[in-house]
Amino acid sequence: MVDVRTAGPEDAPAAGRLLDAFNREYDAATPGADWLAQRLVELMGRGGTLVLLAGDGPDGIAVVRVRPGLWSAGDEWYLAELYVVPGRRGEGIGRSLLTAVLDRARAGGADLVDLATSEDDVAARGLYESVGFTRFEDGDGGLSFFYELEL
Repeated sequence: MVDVRTAGPEDAPAAGRLLDAFNREYDAATPGADWLAQRLVELMGRGGTLVLLAGDGPDGIAVVRVRPGLWSAGDEWYLAELYVVPGRRGEGIGRSLLTAVLDRARAGGADLVDLATSEDDVAARGLYESVGFTRFEDGDGGLSFFYELEL
């Protein structure tokens, strides 16, 4: 296992670079590392956003959004981002980050951790399923869909 730590405002530049690299790797739009760093400082300051970093680089990041549960008294933790730099994949960094998220969620009294990933991200799906996440499909064996609407 790799050491995982909770990020603070001083870690925002490194966290912003990791998130920017994540989006660039998958050809997704990004507002840039500096903007992401500033946004993370704001979100961490408000509460409800947890950023975890792993490795000396750091080499991996997990971002969790905590929200009150609707159907239970506990919180729900949404794993918004989990990323490991390409050169360090396969070394257990992603598993260490995910384990740290689950440990902190349990310690905090959360009732649920959820996430979304793409069908073609086989490695991530394997990791999530290996620690007990359940993939939901409709009754005909089809895929579940995650929807967004930018406002």
